[in-house]
Amino acid sequence: MAALQSGRVSGLLTLIYLIGMVIYFALRSRKGRVPGLRRIPGLDAIDEAIGRAAEMGRPVFISHGIGNMTDATYGPQTIAGLGVLSYVAEKCAELGTRLYVPVRQLTIWPIAVELCETGYKKAGRPEDFNPTDQVRFLSSDQFGFSSNYMGWMWRERAAANIMIGAYWAESLQLAETGARIGTVQVGGTANTHQIPFFVAACDYALIGEEIFCAGAYLSKDAEMIGSLAGQDMGKLLSIVLIVLGVLLVTAGSDILTKILSW
Repeated sequence: MAALQSGRVSGLLTLIYLIGMVIYFALRSRKGRVPGLRRIPGLDAIDEAIGRAAEMGRPVFISHGIGNMTDATYGPQTIAGLGVLSYVAEKCAELGTRLYVPVRQLTIWPIAVELCETGYKKAGRPEDFNPTDQVRFLSSDQFGFSSNYMGWMWRERAAANIMIGAYWAESLQLAETGARIGTVQVGGTANTHQIPFFVAACDYALIGEEIFCAGAYLSKDAEMIGSLAGQDMGKLLSIVLIVLGVLLVTAGSDILTKILSW
């Protein structure tokens, strides 16, 4: 059996390149050479929304979407939402703002509780966290979840509603309800068919992969920012290959196709 299977060598080399870039930029950042991040107003607005909630004495709602973490397509969006939850929980604890987390996936409930509890401990106020009251499993049914979420938000008169993760038809229901209550809303998803609803009904919208850098952006963690730079180098490689491929095919050469098929 050959050590390298024909047709997969180029993929292996690309993977090695990506891993190398991520490790290089992460180590570089650890030494203090942190890459710059462009400003994302939607993420900057999260601190403002939590501060406003503290002044009004009303709660902050944060949702990480309705997808499961184990889903290959939508799982990364859920993980991105949980990264924001970790930051928001700590901020709410620092300011003494009530935090509520609606959960649709039962398997994610203990993770959300753990993240919130850690945030409260970091802020030095673990006694303020009540997992059964603040992090609630509402329903595994899509619209059962959204109707419970809307009712909960309405009863508590939420001051801020942060929704970052994978959403489907419930996105506009939730955003409309938040708008009717007068909440400051930050919505973000990589589901392209739902982005227009967040853009129309939320105060701030995160578009596509902006949600995936949220954890690093908010925490300002040098190594996380470095790993983002490494991933960007992978995107840069893709763009270069696309442009080069178009030019070569236009000139009648298929050499790049043969190399990538190696």
